[in-house]
Amino acid sequence: MDKKFDYINEAKKVFDKEIEALQKTRDALGKDFESILNLILDCEGKLILTGMGKPGHIATKMSATFASLGIPSFFMHPGEAMHGDLGMVEKKDVVMLMSYSGESEEVTRLMPVLKEIGCKTIAITGKPQSTLAQECQYHFFFPEFEEACYLHLAPTSSTTTLLVLGDALAVIASRAINYTRDDFGLHHPAGALGKKLLVKVKNLMYSGDEDAVVSEGSTLHQAIVEMSKKGLSMVTIVDTEDNIKGIITDGDLRRMLDKNVDVYNAVVDDLMTKNPTTVDYREMAVNALQTMSDKKITCMPVVDEENKLVGTILMQDIFKAGIVR
Repeated sequence: MDKKFDYINEAKKVFDKEIEALQKTRDALGKDFESILNLILDCEGKLILTGMGKPGHIATKMSATFASLGIPSFFMHPGEAMHGDLGMVEKKDVVMLMSYSGESEEVTRLMPVLKEIGCKTIAITGKPQSTLAQECQYHFFFPEFEEACYLHLAPTSSTTTLLVLGDALAVIASRAINYTRDDFGLHHPAGALGKKLLVKVKNLMYSGDEDAVVSEGSTLHQAIVEMSKKGLSMVTIVDTEDNIKGIITDGDLRRMLDKNVDVYNAVVDDLMTKNPTTVDYREMAVNALQTMSDKKITCMPVVDEENKLVGTILMQDIFKAGIVR
């Protein structure tokens, strides 16, 4: 294969053409965009997106973005729609149909049925005089621009602008309904993002019989046995009402042994770190991780609303939970 042109320079031209198309589309945003956005926000049913070929691929991604940001949505393949999937469409739904030419047969032939159902319809097209534009109630028309394809045929600039238009609609709609970080976490429970927003200290802490705890006045030997038995890197010293008096970590223990501390007679009250950093059991685990990182510690006692000891959390368990990748 002969290299007859500068690959990098030609690639930059593709970027330039698509950026130009995006700039033109951004400048074309106006009342039509606002009307579509209000229609989506007022929808009492679902937002259904459909398109054929490359616009269909983009519509699938757009639908997923809407759903992940709190707008109930799904993609309907226009071919499958004509073979039964139109049964998913109800009068209270909004259907967004995408075709840059506005003449995609698989898409335009849905219109008679959608009109019979009585749902709202939105045309996203680059041709105001097209069949799709004429048949739909609401519209967004792309301005004129060139496809980045050197043949000016393959959907390139048009699919990029469609994708960004969808992002703009989804993001603004999400903001308008006050979609929160907690809402986002609820809809993304399996991923690291969801875990950051959903997993709390109480979900990862060691509590009850799993926690390493000794009473004030205990010997260092008793603290070592308790820490070893529970397999934790820290033991918490409490009074009779579960108020935290201090902690001894495995690092503290190593330093004590290096100094030949008498483990059988030394009392934890004289060796413990007093006023240790603690975390509320209701706090997000990712925030506990940040605190430990800032303080350069690897474990913390966990307290309840009354600042009583309820458990221990370890940095390693937060990492194991997949909260941070």
